[in-house]
Amino acid sequence: MAKTRPVTLALTLVVAVGGLTACGGKNRWCEHDATDRRVSNSYCERGAAGYEWESDGGKTKIKKSKKSRH
Repeated sequence: MAKTRPVTLALTLVVAVGGLTACGGKNRWCEHDATDRRVSNSYCERGAAGYEWESDGGKTKIKKSKKSRH
């Protein structure tokens, strides 16, 4: 079992680095979850509750308009 520890550590490191690079770059921004409005990146950088990184993933974001029914 002693040989599996370094392999597990290496795989964990690869996954962590891959996740960081996937979220990085110019195609990301910080948004307030409830309103989907872009805010200063400092909110996401400090891990403030209610804020998350968003990315277009190479696609444009399409929002459906909400129609009220009366």
